[in-house]
Amino acid sequence: MTWFQSPDDATTSLGGTGYLADRPTSITSYLAGALGKPLLVEGPAGVGKTQLAKAVAQATGAALVRLQCYEGLDEARALYEWNYKKQLLRIQAAGGDDSWRETHDDIFTEEFLLTRPLLAAIRQDEPTVLLIDEVDKTDVEVEGLLLEVLSDFQVTIPELGTVAAVRRPFVVLTSNATRELSEALKRRCLYLHLDYPEPDREREILLSQVPGLDDALARQVVDTVARLRDLELKKAPSIAESVDWARTLIALETRELDAKAIADTLGVVLKHASDHDRAVRELRLARG
Repeated sequence: MTWFQSPDDATTSLGGTGYLADRPTSITSYLAGALGKPLLVEGPAGVGKTQLAKAVAQATGAALVRLQCYEGLDEARALYEWNYKKQLLRIQAAGGDDSWRETHDDIFTEEFLLTRPLLAAIRQDEPTVLLIDEVDKTDVEVEGLLLEVLSDFQVTIPELGTVAAVRRPFVVLTSNATRELSEALKRRCLYLHLDYPEPDREREILLSQVPGLDDALARQVVDTVARLRDLELKKAPSIAESVDWARTLIALETRELDAKAIADTLGVVLKHASDHDRAVRELRLARG
């Protein structure tokens, strides 16, 4: 499958889903598909890393398989595991009629295999986007599980042998850079760093995502969000929160983001009490 015909096609196709890709994003997305290499997207939370994978799937009509990473993720949750309850029932049903060898060969078959996202993605016979989300939240050991998949797009199951990809998926790994990923993992990927967009681009995103938003209010939202991001906050506002703020103002029929409107709706974009207090103080807002 040809995911995108060119970087310009990537820009157009992703734009059709509402994802406004800049030039580096379009080029790297095109190359990930053309070269068949995983794409590692790194940057702060809320800049559109996960949304890029969703947009690629939507733009190309591909299925989306998502592995949400977290501390403690293991092979059984990422790759596969055996249905032990069903195996036990099969052993009990066999009783003494079958030899252990026959029973063993029977219970380690496809019927008893529970596939998890990594294995499910490479076994798909239709175009698939595999999203490995927040890979930096896993333990370092988990990266070893990814190396075979990302190198050869295959998984070795001791009882069944090697399962090779029927169709190579479009792989997107996201990272908030909370820890350094291994060089072995990085070597297998193309790299894209996403940061908060320039004001004009963020304004374009707001106007495309929020019906009824006029340009003047969009500029005020973008300017205010930029001021908040310049503060030393525990969690800076994401693009998604900028969009939510604009939608909130439309819902409240607010046409100007003045100090009162900011104070009244600040909870839409700041989710920590310390951040809220700092914003009130630095922006000289009246306390509610």
